[in-house]
Order: sequence, then structure tokens, then C-alpha cells
Amino acid sequence: MIFRQLFDSVSGTYTYLIASRRGGEALIIDPVLEKVDRYLQLVRELDLKLVKAVDTHLHADHITGLGALRDRTHCITVMGEQTKADVVSMRVTEGDRVNIEGLSLDVLYTPGHTDDSYSYLMDGRVFTGDTLLIRGTGRTDFQNGDPRQQYHSIFNKLLKLPEETLLFPAHDYKGDTVSTIGEEKRFNPRLQVRSIDEYVDLMNNLNLPNPKMMDVAVPANVHVGLHQDEIARRGWALSAVEAMALRGRPDIAIIDLREKGEREKYGVIPGSLHAPYPDLQENISDGGMLHELATATGKRILFYCAFGERSAMAVEAAQAAGLVTACHIEGGIDAWKKADGPIAR
Repeated sequence: MIFRQLFDSVSGTYTYLIASRRGGEALIIDPVLEKVDRYLQLVRELDLKLVKAVDTHLHADHITGLGALRDRTHCITVMGEQTKADVVSMRVTEGDRVNIEGLSLDVLYTPGHTDDSYSYLMDGRVFTGDTLLIRGTGRTDFQNGDPRQQYHSIFNKLLKLPEETLLFPAHDYKGDTVSTIGEEKRFNPRLQVRSIDEYVDLMNNLNLPNPKMMDVAVPANVHVGLHQDEIARRGWALSAVEAMALRGRPDIAIIDLREKGEREKYGVIPGSLHAPYPDLQENISDGGMLHELATATGKRILFYCAFGERSAMAVEAAQAAGLVTACHIEGGIDAWKKADGPIAR
């Protein structure tokens, strides 16, 4: 396995690049905007294909690299379903898995630092974001933070993991790079409390100054989505209501870009075909399934995904590949459901 821990000294942020092998698919956790060039250089050097970029929560101390990585690699962006970020390709919740070739991360909902804080568990390692730090815990005094929720997340979820589990946080300000669940149980001063009320009192009296970049970072991180209005301006978008009127027509092929697990969990538009987003370039190229479907039958390709981000990128790529009638459902299946569109399970 390829595992790289990268550090941004300005914000004290750790970013993790993970892949199962050289030449394979990779994902990145908690990227920082200013370091995107470095990440992509490393991806090239290791002959990797970046397919997913994950933020453990909405950061307040740096601007995320999610949007820049998406724009430059067309990777899938991933956050928890509670996120306030305007458009994220894939939203996960407790019990889901984030999969790439050869690797799988189990999703744990660990709110408290923020209400959209998640941790990711993989092969004896847990990426805890700002929920549980090395000899510390994330502050709980903004972005709907809640010390009671954080106590539950730490004591009833993270500390229940095997003690040898390696702990990789999103931040450290002392130079520590890794710990274990067992170490934190024994030596983390904030965990040596006798009750939840004692922990709440401790966290409510830290009196910390706001992060220096909070006023800049939070608004920027909320607005990371691909601007679907630009796709609509080019005439490549349909509303969910418009798409409903086309469903079932013989000259329309509705294409679901989501992963198998998303389809099983949230349902599908009846009659749609499954062509997962990671296979897009192959499918729209000469000889590819969607290219042949469009050119041989004259069908108009209508893409959709969860929230419209993957499908917006797919439309741009399809148009560039010569599929000039391709379009997408703006807002994805989320908008379809809000418009009372039919769903098949």
C-alpha cells in the first residue's frame, strides 16, 4: 500500500494520500488549497490516478483543496451528509464505505468539533479529522460544535476501536505525527475525565481565540461546488421536472453515474442505465458504450448523479468527446426526489 502523510505548516494540517499500489487509484484526505500542486506532483511521481478527495469536516483554519483537485483531476469529492458545502459529489453517512481500487474506508459519524465531522477507518488506521487529536481533542465552540456529542463520538466510538489502531488526525501543532487509540486512552489529558459533565465543563472553558483564517476559510469552504449554472448557461442542463417529461422516450438514454452502493441505498430513476463515473472517459470515447449508444441510435444522453456535480463534469467531457446533445439533470437525484420524481429500489 502507498501511504503518504503530508503537512501544511501554516495551518498545522495533515493531509493523507492513499493507494493500494503504484499505478492504481488513489484518494486524498483533508487537502489544503495551497498544497494542491505538491499533491498532484506526488500523484504523477507515483503514477497514481486520484479518484476521490475527502474532507473530514468543514474546516475553519484553511481553505480546502477539494474544489481545485476536482477541477484539475475530475475526482469525486466526498463529505458527510450534514455538510453545508454547496455541492459535494458524494455525501456519506455512518456505515457507508468509501471505496477505491483495492482499498475501503469505513465511515464513522463523529460529531462534536462540528456537526459534520466524520472519521474514516481503514486496515488498523483511523483518520479522526479534528474529533480526536494527539493528546488533545478538537474545540467545540463554533460551527454547531457540541462537547456532549464529541464525548459520545470519542468515548463510545473511537475509543472502542482496538487499542493498537493507529490514529492519524487532521491537525497537530506540536510535531507529533501518529498515535494509537491505546496511547490516547492513557495519556490524552482531555480524556482523563470521570463523566460527560466533567468533559463538557472542560471544553466549555477553554476560551480559545478563533482560528486566524476562520472568516475567510468557512465561507470559501461552503462554496466549493462546480458552478452548475455555467453548465446550464451553455444549454447542457435540464431541471428535474423537465427530465421527468423526457423519461421513457425512445430517443433518450438516462445514465446513472453513481456507485453501486449509492444506487442501492438511495434508489434509481426507473429505466436508467448504470455507467459509473470512474469509467466515464472509456465510455464516451470512440468505441465506448455511451459513445456507441449515442452515435448508433441517435439517443440523447441524459446524465445524473447524487447532486449534479459528477454529471456536470460528465457533460463537459461528453461534449468535448463529440456527444453534442449530452445534458444532465441539474441537482441530481436529490433534485429529482424533491420534485417528486419516481424512484425504483
